[in-house]
Amino acid sequence: MRIALYGYGKMGKAIEQAALAKGHEVPLKVGSANAGTPPVACDIAIEFSRPEQALANMRLCLEAKVPVVVGTTGWYDHLNEVRALVQRTGGTLLWASNFSIGVNLFFKLNRYLAGLMDPHPRYSVHIDEVHHVHKLDAPSGTAITLARDIDLKSQRYSHWKIQEQGQEPPAPVPVPAPIPVPIRSERTGDVPGKHSITWTSPEDRIIITHDAFGRQGFAAGAVVAAEWLHGRQGLFTMEDVLGM
Repeated sequence: MRIALYGYGKMGKAIEQAALAKGHEVPLKVGSANAGTPPVACDIAIEFSRPEQALANMRLCLEAKVPVVVGTTGWYDHLNEVRALVQRTGGTLLWASNFSIGVNLFFKLNRYLAGLMDPHPRYSVHIDEVHHVHKLDAPSGTAITLARDIDLKSQRYSHWKIQEQGQEPPAPVPVPAPIPVPIRSERTGDVPGKHSITWTSPEDRIIITHDAFGRQGFAAGAVVAAEWLHGRQGLFTMEDVLGM
């Protein structure tokens, strides 16, 4: 495939290397200097730019009838707008808060655990996420997805809220009084991404964690998603790619 890359920072460069290693071409790399360049003569686009640029890039690709894989986060308030754009253009778009295969398996584990914990109100939950200092959105899209999935599987939680570092987790949550899932965000060094879900009772604690060692897992997953998306039409997520 001939891949257009929108966003050519560290993540974009990692995706380029992953794509080239699998025999694909990357004839177009779009950064701030050539923003707005359409994906002419490309089979698919992969978008890993910035939240304020993502919508314009999606629109550019959909109007050009080029399928686009979107890894940028921080734009999800506009998801209905994007869904309508896909329908209007008859286009193809796949979005995910995280393209790592391991993280998507972690999402499934989180949903399963949340369902198991829901009947046990002595346990309260919170999410911790740590990323590099250059990540613009906080909490991360991955943390928001984790919170959303707890919300879907629990009668005791609804939506999410930021919790300050060092603040004590909430007390056990009785039914029926749903509260937001607390998320603690930290930005430090060059951490690729670490997410933990903690369920705490007065007697014990259960923690599940995904800790990324680098950007390679995200990049490889984005290329897998692009390969899967080629030739399809509609709006998809990573769950479609993995059959989850």
